[in-house]
Amino acid sequence: MSSSTFRTASVRTPGGPDSIEIIDVPVVEPGPGEVRVRIAAAPVNPVDLGVAGGLFHAMGLINQPERTGLGWDFAGTVVATGPGVNLAAGTRVAGLVDGFDRDFGTYAEQLVVRASDIAVVPDGLDLIAASTVPLNGLAAAQIVDLLGDAPGNGDQLLVTGAAGAVGGYVASLAPDRGWQVTGLARAEDEEFVRGLGAEFTTRAEPGWDAVADGAVLQERGLALVRDDGVFVGVQPSAKPAAERGITVHAVVAHPDGARLSDLLARTAFGELPTRVHAVVPLDEVAHAHRAVAKGGVRGRYVLEP
Repeated sequence: MSSSTFRTASVRTPGGPDSIEIIDVPVVEPGPGEVRVRIAAAPVNPVDLGVAGGLFHAMGLINQPERTGLGWDFAGTVVATGPGVNLAAGTRVAGLVDGFDRDFGTYAEQLVVRASDIAVVPDGLDLIAASTVPLNGLAAAQIVDLLGDAPGNGDQLLVTGAAGAVGGYVASLAPDRGWQVTGLARAEDEEFVRGLGAEFTTRAEPGWDAVADGAVLQERGLALVRDDGVFVGVQPSAKPAAERGITVHAVVAHPDGARLSDLLARTAFGELPTRVHAVVPLDEVAHAHRAVAKGGVRGRYVLEP
């Protein structure tokens, strides 16, 4: 990398992991309210596999004539600030960039982002662990916002995919709003789910006051909700049709620096889990995508530029 360029992973013609290219692009200076971050870690998320595979291009959500950027969340160090930003160079931060239709992403050596979209990483929380919090932590917090306060004492929330990245955070956060949480997951994940403070089941019957559908069961998850209950999904492009008086939501994760700051603090205190399966160089991004596509991994693949 020269001082005027940096390396980033992108897709010109989507076609899966082998279509990902590492290219050099010009360094951009931050404008008003922006910072430039040297990225230390960027997790691989399932949504990135969809971008590289052309799923969102086919849905009409991406129209980048030259290249599409990959990566949503990151952690790193501030190296430059624009006007109106009160963050010193060298500050450790984490954050989220959202939206599909962009030519940049977090699979990169550098990134320019809005200062309001990032949060300072607490001392004692390493950047690799911190990088795994923004997308899934904010998605879970926003799922809990959609669930709202439990209407009564002991209202029962079923979290599907409770051992997954989003589900694990929902199971940890929902009791703050009065929900009694049960996690639905595979038998081998029982210890992890119970460690979050949740009850555990491998098979759920209908009748739950609310379902947070981290496992993307969709209509099968909706069928588990009682009449007039609440369902929150994670696929806004395929939200199940409401029935039986059920309120149906689908979360769209978006940046929120203040909320992320709280999530990072709770992570540093050990209240929220971080699980890193492997740290791999940016050059091995295709390998990481293939490994995530196989499924069954408990923990994140994190790219290190």
